[in-house]
Amino acid sequence: MTTKLFKLVIDATTTTEVKTNPIVDLYFYEVDDAHRFDNTLVIPSTAFVDGEGNDVTGNLTLAESENGYYSLFINGVQQQNSLFQVEETGASLTIQQATTIPTGATIVFIVTNFDPISNSTTTITT
Repeated sequence: MTTKLFKLVIDATTTTEVKTNPIVDLYFYEVDDAHRFDNTLVIPSTAFVDGEGNDVTGNLTLAESENGYYSLFINGVQQQNSLFQVEETGASLTIQQATTIPTGATIVFIVTNFDPISNSTTTITT
């Protein structure tokens, strides 16, 4: 008999379930000229109301660098991310090029973070 390599046969199947678990914080504001500084609108966190209509008493929620993002809408129109920034503590939101935003305009700021959970099951058959 000639030499033969005997191989172990293994079959493996992996099933993965992922849940994204989005956590969404909504903030609403009507433009007040007291927050205008030249071409910039600096909105303190306490000038917002939350999604339930309650006054915000603390800082804005920050987006997680790897699992979150911001969205800003002015009078229902989504804005480019380069036009605004959140202060690193969440104490304020600054909007650039704000001279054309009318007084009383509605601003909606949305912070979306994800808390993903994944579970994998591997079945090995020999």
